[in-house]
Amino acid sequence: MTLLRRLYDWSLKKAATKHAERFLFWIAFAESSFFPIPPDILLIVMVLSTRTKWFHYFLICLVGSVLGGIAGYLIGFGIWEVVHSWFFTYAFSEATFEKVRHLYMRYDFWVVCIAAFTPIPYKVFTIAAGVASIDVIRFVLASVCGRGGRFIVVSFLLYRYGASVRRWIEKYFNLLTLVFTILLLGGFWAIKHFVRT
Repeated sequence: MTLLRRLYDWSLKKAATKHAERFLFWIAFAESSFFPIPPDILLIVMVLSTRTKWFHYFLICLVGSVLGGIAGYLIGFGIWEVVHSWFFTYAFSEATFEKVRHLYMRYDFWVVCIAAFTPIPYKVFTIAAGVASIDVIRFVLASVCGRGGRFIVVSFLLYRYGASVRRWIEKYFNLLTLVFTILLLGGFWAIKHFVRT
């Protein structure tokens, strides 16, 4: 909770700088390929700070995330044999990765789309998509649908309800952190227990 609180406070400061849009783009990009922190927190803060630019921020987040997903795909497709030990050490387990890779044999488009929308760690799916060599056009379309759906909902609700949402976030930040953590851990748990190899 302390870590996420610091991240939220950091996002508040970054949202007020002239480089805020760059930060949003690069965090969205990195989260789809190797970085553990989702861009939603910075997106929330930026929309709340300038509600009229909500669609602009949505597009930045979407483009960064989809391009990051393509980078993850290329990691899996082109250099996986070189970098896999680093990912298995710092990003996700080999067993989890293998389960995700097998999903693509049956559900390729829907696996990407659902992972892109939910708190399930997306980078596992983007890299596994490259290793499995699924059709890159289908992969990009699924990423746009899933990530677009997720970020448009967040952005529009913040635009629509504005300051009241920010007050609610500030008031219930610890509860939201707990829910976020449960969802994130639940994503890993779902991969581990419900995906058949």
